[in-house]
Amino acid sequence: MKKQIIYILLLLFVNSVSAIEIKELKLMPYPKSVNLLDGKFKVDENFNLEVSQNSERLKIYSNKFLMRLANRTGLFLNNPFVNESKNPNAIIDIQRIGLVKLNEDESYELNISDIKIHLKANTDIGAIRGIETLLQLLQIDENGYYFPTCKIIDSPRFPWRGLLIDVSRHFIPIEVLKRNLDGMAAIKLNVMHFHLSDDQGFRVESKTFPKLTELGSDGNFYTHEQIKEILNYANNLGIRVMPEFDVPGHSTALLTAYPELASLPFNYKIERKWGVMDPTLNPTLDKTYDFLDKLFKEMSELFVDEYFHIGGDENNGNQWNANLDIQKFMKENNIPDNSSLQGYFNNKLLKILTKYGKKLVGWDEIFHPSMPNNIVIQSWRGKEALIESAKKGYQTFLSNDYYIDLIQPTDFHYLNDPIPADANLTEEQKKFILGGEATMWAEMISAETIDSRIWPRTAAIAERFWSPQNINDVENMYKRLEYISYLLEEHDLQHIKNFERMLRRLTNNNETESLRNLISVIEPVKFYQRNNLREQTQQTPLTRVIDAATADAKAAREFNQLVENYLSEKNNLELKNKIIQQLNFWKNNHTEFLETAKKSPILFEIIPMSENLCKLSKIGLEVLELSSTKKKMNNELFNSIFEFIQKVKLPVAQTELMIVNSIENLLNIVKE
Repeated sequence: MKKQIIYILLLLFVNSVSAIEIKELKLMPYPKSVNLLDGKFKVDENFNLEVSQNSERLKIYSNKFLMRLANRTGLFLNNPFVNESKNPNAIIDIQRIGLVKLNEDESYELNISDIKIHLKANTDIGAIRGIETLLQLLQIDENGYYFPTCKIIDSPRFPWRGLLIDVSRHFIPIEVLKRNLDGMAAIKLNVMHFHLSDDQGFRVESKTFPKLTELGSDGNFYTHEQIKEILNYANNLGIRVMPEFDVPGHSTALLTAYPELASLPFNYKIERKWGVMDPTLNPTLDKTYDFLDKLFKEMSELFVDEYFHIGGDENNGNQWNANLDIQKFMKENNIPDNSSLQGYFNNKLLKILTKYGKKLVGWDEIFHPSMPNNIVIQSWRGKEALIESAKKGYQTFLSNDYYIDLIQPTDFHYLNDPIPADANLTEEQKKFILGGEATMWAEMISAETIDSRIWPRTAAIAERFWSPQNINDVENMYKRLEYISYLLEEHDLQHIKNFERMLRRLTNNNETESLRNLISVIEPVKFYQRNNLREQTQQTPLTRVIDAATADAKAAREFNQLVENYLSEKNNLELKNKIIQQLNFWKNNHTEFLETAKKSPILFEIIPMSENLCKLSKIGLEVLELSSTKKKMNNELFNSIFEFIQKVKLPVAQTELMIVNSIENLLNIVKE
């Protein structure tokens, strides 16, 4: 019995230490095992970085590390470049040069004592992951900069940790891709899913079919040389680049160049609107497969990754249904429906890609009984396809509920696990789940705003892909995320910087503080409401207040938590005073905002939102004053205010006010 008690107390102690470490160390993704010790490794100008084995990738990354360290500390390092050393006690010790492929070893071990740092990894890619953890560990005291003494043993939970970047809807320049690749490496993502073709554009030069970019790109595309530049850049970060060419649907841009491959004759033009379109490749024509064979051969030689994505999503079947020849083909070949016809099409593509040494990947619409299980399923419409494909022996990964373009809060994505709790999978079946991908679809983003839509939320998603499943404390995640967001600026990511530039433009270079205060409590509408509320096209400006606003409005989130805490302990005067102070601040902001808006017509559409914030703040103040007298509000006044609150929940200028529910909850205090 005594042994059991001691064992339980020991477990509690270990868990408490772990919790303390997570609170103290602002790491993301959080490592698999951390033992924080009581000491410091002082960082000064004598800091010297050595690696035990030559690796061009590690050399480039280590030199970047030294530059980032110098920039962050202001130290004039005596040795600003990495040195190769055969000394097994070198700071970075690797066994071999890694391959940028699925399931490569990315583990590392980091030991920091008062006098020495030792980063050990089997591969240089693992060392790169460890370097990022080391940089995140850098701390400050009254004597300068230091690394806390600790022992970290780390490896990823999943081998497929990706970010999809759509460059078809809105073209994204190379320099923007590079800085986002740097950001991906900083938070240990290892796959860039490159969505290169869609209805709105075909973005890769084809020397075999030059009309693809001549007619299907508006002149915005990557040459072969530029693609190689991107691939080389990603390779040096230990990141795979998987191309996607979406067929048979989402093919308007392709058919603009080669209309003879379409399922219906039409004068095809690049699509400017958003949504699911009819244009679809004809799966009954030999020339369709001859075209795709030649195109995929060229692209397979250009893109070195083993995996090749064919899309396969959102084929509405309208053109297939309207084509009598296609219907006749289906009947003659005993193909019962469009899903089976697409299975026929995908099997043809599988043979082509297999011939060129590629593994076929597609959205979950390709999950069909006719397809063999040597393909990979990307589950996006729900988790059913993920679970079923894993049960049937298909490799799969999850994107459902990682759609960062839908402007959902970080904690929603953070608590979404690639292996659903109710999946009912055996341990063997779980191995077929490779991981997950966040998806940055580009209907509503530009080169200016893409960083703010990806970061910092994707860092929390990366933690879900890398860290142990039980690292899931939301409050702590948000605290660490704020610090990581700041660190990501080292890579020239502009999620913070561009916000200030947008504010200056929105105010016509006038006072920005009142607009900043308003934006701090509003968010863009969720899901695809933006286009539903006001149709947008490829030419619509992405420079309005909705574009400056982001998911997870911090001021609103903190206020909502404050109200929640107050409602659970209503006698807490400190909490009440904080709420009053915040409401007075927002109430007074409206007057200043009106003066700013007078000088900038682009702000006219958001004035009603500022007015709503002011009125809600007054309601909150009145409620708190009334509640302090222990009185209740008469029904007529209560109902009038309640009705107003419901109206305020409606979007203004395609944005939502994120404190409305908290004011409604405060109102209920004084309900008769």
